[in-house]
Amino acid sequence: MADNKVNPNNESIDLQEFMAKYDRESDYRRLKGVMARVIAAIAITFSIFQLYTALLGILDAHIQRAIHLSFALALVYLLYPTRKKWPRDKLHWFDCLLAITAAATPIYIVYFYKELVLRAGTVTTADMVVGILGVFLVMEAARRVVGWPIVIVASLFLAYAFAGPIIPGILAHQGVDTPHLVGHLFFTTEGIFGIPLGVSSTFIFLFILFGAYLEKTGLGKFFIDLANAVAGWASGGPAKVAVLSSGLMGTVSGSSVANVAGTGSFTIPMMKSLGYKPEFAGAVEATASTGGQLMPPIMGAAAFLMAEFVGIPYIAIVKAAIIPALLYFTGIWIGVHLEAKKNGLKGIPREQLPKIGRIIMERGHLAIPLIVIVYLLVTGYTPMRAALWAILLAILASMLRKSTRISAYDVVKGLENGARSALGVIIACATAGIIIGVVTKTGLGLKLASALIDLAHGQLLPTLFFTMISSILLGMGVPTTANYVITSTIAAPAIIQLGVPILAAHLFAFYFGIVADVTPPVALAAFAGSGIARGNPMKTGVNAFKLAIAAFLVPYIFVYSPGLLMIDTTVPMILLITATALVGMVGIGSAVSGYLITTTKWYDRIMLFAGGLMLIKPGSVTDLIGLGLLVGAYLLQVMRKRHNKKFSVPNNLTQ
Repeated sequence: MADNKVNPNNESIDLQEFMAKYDRESDYRRLKGVMARVIAAIAITFSIFQLYTALLGILDAHIQRAIHLSFALALVYLLYPTRKKWPRDKLHWFDCLLAITAAATPIYIVYFYKELVLRAGTVTTADMVVGILGVFLVMEAARRVVGWPIVIVASLFLAYAFAGPIIPGILAHQGVDTPHLVGHLFFTTEGIFGIPLGVSSTFIFLFILFGAYLEKTGLGKFFIDLANAVAGWASGGPAKVAVLSSGLMGTVSGSSVANVAGTGSFTIPMMKSLGYKPEFAGAVEATASTGGQLMPPIMGAAAFLMAEFVGIPYIAIVKAAIIPALLYFTGIWIGVHLEAKKNGLKGIPREQLPKIGRIIMERGHLAIPLIVIVYLLVTGYTPMRAALWAILLAILASMLRKSTRISAYDVVKGLENGARSALGVIIACATAGIIIGVVTKTGLGLKLASALIDLAHGQLLPTLFFTMISSILLGMGVPTTANYVITSTIAAPAIIQLGVPILAAHLFAFYFGIVADVTPPVALAAFAGSGIARGNPMKTGVNAFKLAIAAFLVPYIFVYSPGLLMIDTTVPMILLITATALVGMVGIGSAVSGYLITTTKWYDRIMLFAGGLMLIKPGSVTDLIGLGLLVGAYLLQVMRKRHNKKFSVPNNLTQ
């Protein structure tokens, strides 16, 4: 990953085996021979189809999405075995049969498209058979490549659609019969082939393909070496490297667990070598990697979905998400710095670190596509067109130096890897479409919103709290794209009804859905970090939860003060809100870690936590009270430190 002299890793780890354990998408067959070439050909053809339609114009929405899903289902059933015990170096005949059947169900829509349009709303026996098979095979594909959580959620929603008449209270509805439900979920663009799959079949796939080429060029190594040069020398340097490199990787990464594996295999052993406990080292990487899903411009591909759901330009989503994401990473940085000071952890000697000038000279050109894609988006290019240019630039930029140059084989391999990397997102989007279909057919979203507001007696703060809990529960074990779709559909409507701006409401639900990755008991990113660190998983989860305290506070800030999202505000107001939030996070970080300039007492912690909360809540009165509490706690710390220094016994007198 990086130069040996800055990588003190003496603990070997099989990344393939590790990823297969913690990330369902990585537990695929590794075939050889004819079948490997057949699967590669399907994946490459899939990428070429996506590039072709992006260049020359996408097809009719339903047809584009059906072909997109057909490719994905075929690859999932060929790559992911039915049973965990089945060997990964052989293809089972049963999975071949399922791959053909699964691919054929969306193609049925393409073949009979005109007939289906002419008899819209009428479901024939053949439609029923194909539709039921299609829904079942999408959910089975989700089980294989995404995992059980999303399948269980989708199953509960399907059960709700049928059980409406027997459900008591506000959630009751008249029920949906099988033909109408199958027709709605499979033969309209309101269910499986709805907005999530539509965005996947256009923007998301191209950005994942872009990420595949960036990985080929060695951008990940560039980010880690750059982070080392910038922060490796500071107190607790390796932990700060983890925060910085994971934030940079988050700009293109789509998975918390994959980010943990990518940067954590280097940063976690380095943290341990300098004195960090395994549980804290794993937690730092997990928290930072999870934050990558909140970092523009990609946000784990959720930014594109959010633009469609909220109905505002994609670039507006990116602008709104910048300050909250930076506050999140700043919160982790503060926690890491205080932990390092508390335990006297030093950085890496500067002579052992790579030189920043040399890194930029040798590999700085690899960042050109990222800079250009942001420029294109800001200047009005569509995300699809910007992604196409970025893919081309990623290939061309690698040619500027021999050490980073990718071959013609790598270009073709990038097409295959891009299609494979997109499978989890595509299937998650299709399964999320089932959930959306049930919600739109039954009106469940409004019913749940009303129930949450009633539970909170119409008050905003308790409604936010209940929405937070709902989003964390709904986000456990669910990938980023599906996470956003589920939380925005189920949890966000409640706070929208109370007058919160729609973008702030969607980001609020999304943030808490994402931090489920570091919230015990189902903290996948934290457990992955503990796997690399060889620490206790639950302790790692608790440490990650504490480090991610900013993620639990920032959403409340932008709900109460939407100016943080650059909504109807001025530059001075943004600066004021950001500054008070940062000072507040220092107070809360100190309270959680038990250290500011010296070890805190219990009353220091209360003052720091209360002061931090006051500063985070916008308002001149609360800001003054909060600042007073923090200053008071700081002065107490100063006096205690002087007292301890005055009465400490010199080392030479104790010998």
